[in-house]
Amino acid sequence: MKGKTSAPPKKRKCDYLKGKKILPPPITRQEPLSEIIDRHMLAFNGGRIRAACLLLKEKMMKPNVTVCITLAGALTPAGLGSSSIIPLIKAGFVDWIIATGANIYHDMHFAFNMDLCQGSHTMDDVELKKNKVVRIYDIVMDNDVLIKTDDILRRMLARPEFQKEMGTSELYHKMGKLLFEQEKRTGLKDVSVLSACYQNDVPVFTSSPGDSTIGMDIAGLELISDKFKLRINPSIDVNESTSIVYAAKAKGGKTGVIICGGGSPKNFLLQTEPQIQEVLMIPEAGQDYFLQITDARPDTGGLSGATPSEAVSWGKVDPAGIDDAVIVYSDATIVLPLATSYLLNNVKPRKPKRLYRQRQENLDILKKAFFKHNTYRNEIKAILEKNGQ
Repeated sequence: MKGKTSAPPKKRKCDYLKGKKILPPPITRQEPLSEIIDRHMLAFNGGRIRAACLLLKEKMMKPNVTVCITLAGALTPAGLGSSSIIPLIKAGFVDWIIATGANIYHDMHFAFNMDLCQGSHTMDDVELKKNKVVRIYDIVMDNDVLIKTDDILRRMLARPEFQKEMGTSELYHKMGKLLFEQEKRTGLKDVSVLSACYQNDVPVFTSSPGDSTIGMDIAGLELISDKFKLRINPSIDVNESTSIVYAAKAKGGKTGVIICGGGSPKNFLLQTEPQIQEVLMIPEAGQDYFLQITDARPDTGGLSGATPSEAVSWGKVDPAGIDDAVIVYSDATIVLPLATSYLLNNVKPRKPKRLYRQRQENLDILKKAFFKHNTYRNEIKAILEKNGQ
């Protein structure tokens, strides 16, 4: 009968038992980390870390794959900026980033050589408050670190080049330029993620820019003078991030996501596909490769724990790639350094895509497709013109 599909063939016993035999050799003092991952991390979340590393090495790091990493949770204060994220950027393994504003704010401390120290999660917070010490779980810093960073940030944002409407990618590119110049003055190198992103033209977005000290300082400056003209337009970020994903596909490439944590950065990244398919009405299938590192559970219904198979129903993940999707139920401070070491030792550096330089080109590609496929543009345009908008 026309349209009837045949049922998939039934699996036999041998189909279930064709995996590699679990009998790793004893660990000695000689094995490099990548060999430990390949030969000894075979099951449970050790096996998931291995699967994540293999997905990165064998598929996501191909030259034609545009890779975004999202950063939620206090990752830059924990040192992951200099240890992992910057090496990934310099190797061309990360093409664009979505991070919480807090991660960007705390990244600034390192550019200005301010100390964050190892502490303990059992410290007495009342005593810390009395001594003007701030705690992020087991990370501690002098409260003056915040005060001094705010002072530098405010003076930075008051500069003439910031007095306009812009998205966060442009804001952070301008900030990254100043942080890079600060690193050069002080002799620091590879300590600031924003500086590394500026040097490699890696766009950085924050999905909720008001939810951080950067947003708080911008709001405070608006109270000072009407000469302060910086306004963050979230629509610019939505269109730019969507254009990165669509243009990558339109140019014959693929896309991959590395999600550290979850929350707003995860949703902002994955919503690019519904924006393409649902809002702009452009035919598309979803992200090609999916990797998430999370400690959240999916059964609570929280966004951070939403599975890639659930994302398929929204068009966020390509159904054809669901077998390649990997979730590691762990902490990014554990998994990301391991994955970074694995990649640097097993994959040749990629040529940087320098997507920041392609912002207008990618927007033009998206807009052309939108005008071709949408059915409501003329109707909405007529309504706006009728109302004198």
